[in-house]
Amino acid sequence: MKIIMIGVLAALFFSTTFVLNRAMSLEGGHWVWSASLRYFWMLGILSVALFAVRRDLFIESLKLYARHWLFWTAAGGIGFGLFYALLSFSASYAPGWVVAATWQTTILATPIVLLAFGKKIPLRAMLLTLIIFAGVLLINVERAGTDSLADILLGAIPVFIAAFAFPFGNQLVWEARQGGTRLIPHLASPAMDDPFCRVLLLTLGSLPLWALLILVLSPPPPAMGQVLNTALVALFSGIVATSLFLYIRHKATSASELAAVDCTQSMEVVFSLLGEVALLGGLLPGLLGWAGIALTMLGLVLYIRVQNVR
Repeated sequence: MKIIMIGVLAALFFSTTFVLNRAMSLEGGHWVWSASLRYFWMLGILSVALFAVRRDLFIESLKLYARHWLFWTAAGGIGFGLFYALLSFSASYAPGWVVAATWQTTILATPIVLLAFGKKIPLRAMLLTLIIFAGVLLINVERAGTDSLADILLGAIPVFIAAFAFPFGNQLVWEARQGGTRLIPHLASPAMDDPFCRVLLLTLGSLPLWALLILVLSPPPPAMGQVLNTALVALFSGIVATSLFLYIRHKATSASELAAVDCTQSMEVVFSLLGEVALLGGLLPGLLGWAGIALTMLGLVLYIRVQNVR
């Protein structure tokens, strides 16, 4: 239950991503800046904080990145870069709580990613994730009555891809910390035991992707409001939420516990909906939308119950 409760707290901070990204989109901010500025802020905040508090770990993190820059470029580019670029893009076509709800397909994606890494997943866990996936489908079906097919697809498909990118990048780090494989290096370093150092390393690994996107797309300069909002996202979601999430994820000792940690992200739907209605004047969902939210919550509760029984 400790793992679950910390995961729910992380979900609360993660939900700021969906609300603030939607706010920046409604104000005309380009999605590339909404995505990349978050990680530039995170790089600065983490570097200053670690240098001031744990200079030894900060230096060790830089050395670890230099020794294995290719690994961190892959893990950070997929787990932080690709994941967040796609979420920010989707915010231009769907409300924040809808993006958050669609994002819950990561709960279905996580067991598939774990299976790809040779882990065993209980069949009951897979069946319960399908309940959550059904809820996500209902929420997006409701949009069919008001939005164009193009907007629905552009708001949903990138999030589906991001749902696989995030656990894949995190699992690469988990595997490296646990001993590595033939293709993944074994990273035995004090920096790997600190959640802030792992976030810093993944952030460094995402920088090449941000540089490439800015160079290729050449977005107009961001407004000051977008700069400030990305700073808030960087602090609440990028540092606080991600550090909490990685902390409990690396406390997990089995594939079932890993999937349970990722399952707590379902609470982002509720937090995002409340935040968007309260702060952005967003509309409450209709009958299908509420049914979809109920199914995602039901899937989460049943999943936790199964894990506690086991």
